[in-house]
Amino acid sequence: MELDSALPQLARDPAAPFDLAEIALQLARDEYPDLDVEAYLSQLDGMAHEARSYLRGSLDARVSGLCRYLFHDLGFRGNTQSYYEPRNSYLNEVLDRRTGLPILLASVAMAVGERAGIHVVGVGLPGHFVAKAVENGTEVLFDPFHGGRRLSPEQCEALVYQVTGSHFRANRESLGAVPLGIMVLRMLNNLKGTYLRDEDFGRAVRIIERLRQLRPDDPLQERDLGASLLRAGCPGRAVDHLKSYLNETPTAPDADAVRALLRTAVCEVAKWN
Repeated sequence: MELDSALPQLARDPAAPFDLAEIALQLARDEYPDLDVEAYLSQLDGMAHEARSYLRGSLDARVSGLCRYLFHDLGFRGNTQSYYEPRNSYLNEVLDRRTGLPILLASVAMAVGERAGIHVVGVGLPGHFVAKAVENGTEVLFDPFHGGRRLSPEQCEALVYQVTGSHFRANRESLGAVPLGIMVLRMLNNLKGTYLRDEDFGRAVRIIERLRQLRPDDPLQERDLGASLLRAGCPGRAVDHLKSYLNETPTAPDADAVRALLRTAVCEVAKWN
């Protein structure tokens, strides 16, 4: 599976039938070129094999078994000490260190659960990401970042308010399964935010280029790519992206600021001549 073909396909069909774990590991190879994707997929297969002995009884009981295996026996946990560390967003690092962001821990639960025989989906709450097991109309919500604790719809509302300070109404639609393409988008946006916060513009460029494969018509990604290229010391590459953003959105509220970036990029290029 090649990301250069998979991401454009997810752009066209966010529910395209790719394996979440393989997509996440292929994304990690951008940062870790020597990463052995097949070895990590085999590790997930092995974890699922071990988890099956925990999965007996009702769906609720099997979710309890899956969570006991992952979060008690194996020790997966949310990284509350270094939440914004980039390693929290790479599946290989999460599997090695057994800690990470909510969406990555949900991905582990989804990958192991699916391989062990439980249909687990991701649920994107505002400001947080949880998981849900689904079977024959029965649903069990749980929070991988907090040890797999069960969540009622009312607890989801309280959790969102605690994290964001905003009110959230939990219903069938807002607690629905997040398509794979949207999960990948959220993972990449987490990395983009981390690298921009750290002023690691070279890595931010790489992530934004992946985002543009998922969102080829998003002018904001064009703008952010141009700005990041400029700050990464690549003004020549930045010019076309900044021009493209201004051509697409000439009356955008930040148009003047982007024009200033464009002038800076053009001046930097002129120094080479």
